[in-house]
Amino acid sequence: MPGSKTNTMTRKQILDAMKIPPPGGYYVWDGVDEDDRPLSAEELQAGIEAYAKKQGRPAGSNKVSTTIRFDADVLAALKSTGKGWQTRVNDAMREWLKNHAEI
Repeated sequence: MPGSKTNTMTRKQILDAMKIPPPGGYYVWDGVDEDDRPLSAEELQAGIEAYAKKQGRPAGSNKVSTTIRFDADVLAALKSTGKGWQTRVNDAMREWLKNHAEI
């Protein structure tokens, strides 16, 4: 179709041009909404480090993943106590073992 071509660059030229960011980067902050402001390198690094610290079990944990079957009502009651219910079950089992068996 004559007149429909709006760009004289080849596909390769376009892809090559996209590899090099424009001066100042691709995003320009308008300065209005602080939530839209791009993070500085320091803020980005701090966020990455904070996220990395939150993942996984705490260092030095000797806990082992296992599967145990509870009656539905017992499990519901345990979970209803909120976050940390598995730790509380672990503590209750440890206390029971102190009184009933040798560890």
